[in-house]
Amino acid sequence: MGQQRDFIALNIAVLTVSDSRGESDDKSGALLVKLLTESGHRLAEKAIVPDDKYRIREVISRWIVEEPTQVVLTTGGTGVTGRDGTPEAVTPLLDKIIDGFGETFRSLSYQSIGTSTLQSRAIAGVANGTYIFCLPGSSGACKDAWTQLIDSQLDHRTRPCNLVELMPRLREV
Repeated sequence: MGQQRDFIALNIAVLTVSDSRGESDDKSGALLVKLLTESGHRLAEKAIVPDDKYRIREVISRWIVEEPTQVVLTTGGTGVTGRDGTPEAVTPLLDKIIDGFGETFRSLSYQSIGTSTLQSRAIAGVANGTYIFCLPGSSGACKDAWTQLIDSQLDHRTRPCNLVELMPRLREV
């Protein structure tokens, strides 16, 4: 057996992308804050922006250059309608795309929502040493993504490997 690892609390920012939600009815953003803090992580910041790729980029760009933020979770804007632009906003910022996240998320979602999962453009990647996960706007999708994928990968104790142990090497050139 390997050596026991300690939990490492991360600073995680949450961005809700919505033209219609405010703090009082942002169920998905509130759920992500609840889940990440219950797991032992710290909320770095929370914001809500409209479905506008430049506003999305503005907030995320600020977070990825601020040292305290190690992970960004977005919710909303990953569908296929005209105003859904989170992947287009985030992709130019990414140094690396974590293809397995979107693939695995859609595979898990298929169990709950069937073929409707093909409408999800959930993505993840690394930008300036910061992990970014772009999730759908539904609270069910956010819960599934956190509990079945993200939580264990943001836990340094997860074996055989996890995203936390790679953090010191994310900015290597």
